[in-house]
Amino acid sequence: MDMEVTAWTSLHSAMNAQQDRRPFSRATLRRIAAFARPHRRRLGQFLLLSVVMALLAVATPVLAGRVVDAIVRGDDAGTVTRLALLIALIAVAEAALGLLTRWLSATLGEGLILDLRTAVFDHVQRMPVAFFTRTRTGALVSRLNNDVIGAQRAFSNTLSGVAANLVTLLLTLGVMLTISWQITLLALVLLPVFVVPARRMGSRMAGLQREAARHNAAMGTQMTERFSAPGATLVKLFGRPADESAEFAARARKVRDIGVRTAMAQSAFITALTLVSALALALVYGLGGFYALRGSLEPGAVVSLALLLTRLYAPLTALAGARVEVMSALVSFERVFEILDLEPLIAEKPDARRVPDGPVSVEFDGVRFAYPSADKVSLASLEDVATLDTRGGTEVLHDVSFRAEPGQMVALVGSSGAGKSTMAQLLPRLYDADAGSVRLGGVDVRDLTAESLRDTLGMVTQDGHLFHDTVRANLLLARPEATEDEIWAALRRARLEGLVASLPDGLDTVVGERGYRLSGGERQRLTIARLLLARQRVVILDEATAHLDSTSEAAVQEALGEALEGRTAVVIAHRLSTVRAADLILVVEDGRVVERGTHAALLAARGRYEELYRTQFQRAETEQVAETETPR
Repeated sequence: MDMEVTAWTSLHSAMNAQQDRRPFSRATLRRIAAFARPHRRRLGQFLLLSVVMALLAVATPVLAGRVVDAIVRGDDAGTVTRLALLIALIAVAEAALGLLTRWLSATLGEGLILDLRTAVFDHVQRMPVAFFTRTRTGALVSRLNNDVIGAQRAFSNTLSGVAANLVTLLLTLGVMLTISWQITLLALVLLPVFVVPARRMGSRMAGLQREAARHNAAMGTQMTERFSAPGATLVKLFGRPADESAEFAARARKVRDIGVRTAMAQSAFITALTLVSALALALVYGLGGFYALRGSLEPGAVVSLALLLTRLYAPLTALAGARVEVMSALVSFERVFEILDLEPLIAEKPDARRVPDGPVSVEFDGVRFAYPSADKVSLASLEDVATLDTRGGTEVLHDVSFRAEPGQMVALVGSSGAGKSTMAQLLPRLYDADAGSVRLGGVDVRDLTAESLRDTLGMVTQDGHLFHDTVRANLLLARPEATEDEIWAALRRARLEGLVASLPDGLDTVVGERGYRLSGGERQRLTIARLLLARQRVVILDEATAHLDSTSEAAVQEALGEALEGRTAVVIAHRLSTVRAADLILVVEDGRVVERGTHAALLAARGRYEELYRTQFQRAETEQVAETETPR
C-alpha cells in the first residue's frame, strides 16, 4: 500500500469520526448477532482469510530485505532466486486470497442486505394505512437503501478491517522493533503529524459532505415533485418555468461549488500527507543508511523498514477511527430496527379461519372507531419532524350497526367527513374497530385470514390507482393465475376490450405512473376489470365515479353494473342512480347512522336524506341531464 492510499485511508477514518456517536445497547448487539447467525460460517472464513492476508502483507517486506542482504553478502544466485520465487508465490497467494476474500465479503454483505431489506419490506407491508399516510416515502425508502447498506458495512468492511489492521499493526511493529527499535520509535514520532491534520480536515470534509447532502436532497425533492405527472401538470398550469429553472440552477450551482471545494480540500490534504509520508521514508533511509554504513544494521534491514513503514500508518489511522466506524454502522442498524420495532396494528390470529363459502353477508354491530395516534403508527424521523403529532384517538364512528344480506346493496350517504369512507375501510381490515364487531358471512373479520379476506372482498376507490406497469400486470395483481381468455372477458365486461386492443402493445402496454397515460374513466374501468377478474363476493365502492364527466361516468356505471351483479355491495353514493338502486340507504352524519331505509321511504320521512336529495343528488342529476342535452 503506497503512501497516497494510506493518506486516503486516514482521511476516510477522520471523516467517519464526525458522524453520529450515539450510544448503543446490548439488545442492539444481540439483534445484530441474530441477523449474522445464518452467515456465521462465511463470516468466520472471511475473518480468517483477512488475518492470513495481513500476515502475507508483512512477509513480503521482510523477504525483500533478505534479498538485498543476500546480494550485498555475495550469496549464490540460487539463494536470491529462491527468495524471489518465494516473494512471487506470496504475491500470487495474495492475489488469489484477495479475490476469495472479496467474494466472501460480497456474498456476506449482499446476503445481509437481502435479509435486512426483506425483513423491513415484509414488516412494512403489514403496517396499517395510517403508517403510509403519515410517512415520507423517500425517508422510508432511505431506510431500505442507505441504512441497510450502512449496517452491512459493519460486517463486510469494519469488522474485517479491524481484524486485519490489528494483525498487520502488531506484526509490522513487532518486526520493525526487532530490526531497529530506534528507527521504529522515531518513525512513530511522526504519527501525530500524520493523524492530527487528518482529524481536522476530516471535520471540514464531513461538514462539506453534509452541506452537499442537504443541497442534493433539496434538488432531488424538487425533481421528484416536478417530474411526477401531477407535479408537472401543476407547474404547467400555475408555475413559472423560468423561476423553476432559476431555483433548480441555484441549487445545482451550490452542489457544484461544494464539489470544487471538496476536491481542492482533498487534493491539498493528500498532497500534505504524502509529503509527510515521504519525509518519514527519508528518515528511515537516512538514519537506516547511517546505521548500515556504521555496520550496526544490514542494508536489507533498511529496505525492510522502509517497506514496512508504508504498511504501518494505514492500520494505525484506521484503528484510531475504528470505534467511530463501528458506531456509525450500529446507528444504521438501530435505524433499521426502529422500523422493525413498530408493531403492526393489524395482526392475523394463529387460529384464523377462512370466510365461509357461498353468498356473504356484511354486518356492523355496535362499531366504534378512532384513528390511531401518530406514536402508534409512525416515527418522527420518517415524518421529518422533531416530534410526532399528538392528536388522534378521537372517536369518529359511534355505535354503528347495520346488515347487508347476501346479494344486497347498501348505500352510504352523508356529508363529507361524516365517516362513510372510514366504515368502508373497516371491512377489509385496513383498520380494526375499537369496539363492536364487523362481520363477513357471520364471522368477525378479526377472526378471518388475510388471504381469505382478499379473496372475498374487493374495493374500488375514487382515485383508481394503478402501478407503473403493463395493463396485464395491473390486472393479474388481482388473480395471478388468470388465463388470457379470462383477462379479455373481464376487459369486455368493464367496457375496455376495444380500447386495450387498440393500444400499441395491447395487454403489454405500460399504463404509466399511477395510470396517467389513461383517462380518468379508463383508469376506473381498468380497476373494475381487475375487480371482475378477482371474482370477489363482496364489493366496496368508495365514490368510484366522483370525479368523472358524464360520458366517462356512463361507461363506468355500465362496468359497475357488471361488477355488482350477484354480489353483496357497500357503496358510498355520489349519484342518484346509485342511491335509487340500493336495497338499503344509510344516512351517516358525525360518525352515526341517523336515518336508514329505502329511497322512497326516506324521501317520505322528510328528514336529512330528503335534504341531501334536494341539495346534492337532485342537482347532480339535473346537471347530468343538462349536459347530455347540450348540443355538441
